[in-house]
Amino acid sequence: MNTDLQQQIALSLLPNIGRKRMRTILNHTESLDHFFKANKKDLLDIAGFGEILIRKMNRDLALKLAEPFAEYFLKSSFQTHFFQNENFPKRLNECIDGPLLLFSSGEMDFNVSKVVSIVGTRNASDYGKQICEELIQSFIGKNILVVSGLAYGIDIFVHQLCVKYNIQTIGVLGHGLDRLYPSLHAQTAKEMKKNGGLLTEFLPGTNPDRENFPMRNRIVAGMCDATIVVESGIKGGSLITAELSNDYNRDVFAFPGDITKEFSKGCNFLIQKDKAHLITGSKDFFKLMNWEDSTAKKTIQFDLFSDLSNDEKLILSKFKSKSENSFDEILNLTNLPFSKLSSSLLNLEFSGILKSFPGKIYKINH
Repeated sequence: MNTDLQQQIALSLLPNIGRKRMRTILNHTESLDHFFKANKKDLLDIAGFGEILIRKMNRDLALKLAEPFAEYFLKSSFQTHFFQNENFPKRLNECIDGPLLLFSSGEMDFNVSKVVSIVGTRNASDYGKQICEELIQSFIGKNILVVSGLAYGIDIFVHQLCVKYNIQTIGVLGHGLDRLYPSLHAQTAKEMKKNGGLLTEFLPGTNPDRENFPMRNRIVAGMCDATIVVESGIKGGSLITAELSNDYNRDVFAFPGDITKEFSKGCNFLIQKDKAHLITGSKDFFKLMNWEDSTAKKTIQFDLFSDLSNDEKLILSKFKSKSENSFDEILNLTNLPFSKLSSSLLNLEFSGILKSFPGKIYKINH
């Protein structure tokens, strides 16, 4: 008997199917069980499948390979997060190449209203550390989740500050949860698990190989509302994360630095090429993100739309307590007929009030 978890893990073990295509396929499939049991004819009827792909795909072998991993997770204290489940980081479902399955260790809430990634060089200077200290202190009491990569330098310093000030923080790994790299950060990782923890898409047994870290960086970029680059050279993971954040339509910020310093060149480059907003402190960041007093601003904003229909006003009222809603959630909350809801949502998009994202997710367009 194949379990849901075994089937979820098996998806990542199927050859020649990228995450983008698999997401499309599963959105056209009745269930995971149906996907793994469907015959060739049924698969050909599913969007994204052709005969060549079906011939190359061995679902039975993938399920067999997934079985020991499923047993491992069922016996461990680790959590699993499938992209179609509620406990998955919703922002990652806005990303075209988002992961299908994640594994975590700790106590974490991915879907708080504000999520920020902070990244930087492994060669953090006193200047960079001062920037981090001021930033993290400004997050106290604001229910902000801070994400980074648990690497040397800026990353680990940010995690340590979050632990110090009791701010939820998550370290995204480039390997499986059964090991930790760098091992020097084991104590910090342990402390992080009380309010946050570790997250990865890699199965146990996966080593921290070089090619894994760009994949890790896309999660750091995609699960956040904004990415802040503190210090960076002209090449490296921080610049990759910033580029990915731009690709995902996330806000990117960078602190300017001394033009003669090697690890200011990356930030200065991002600012010069209009790939990041220049900020000099947390006040700039909060102002540009419109997070100074988001609750009050939203209430005022809703009240300004007096020319909307009653249906449109009803829909918008469901965004006062939530930053985003799915089509199905809005349907249940408003009890509007399907056709009326569809046309009203379209009007709100055309008016620039709502913005739609993959997976029929809607957000207020700030």
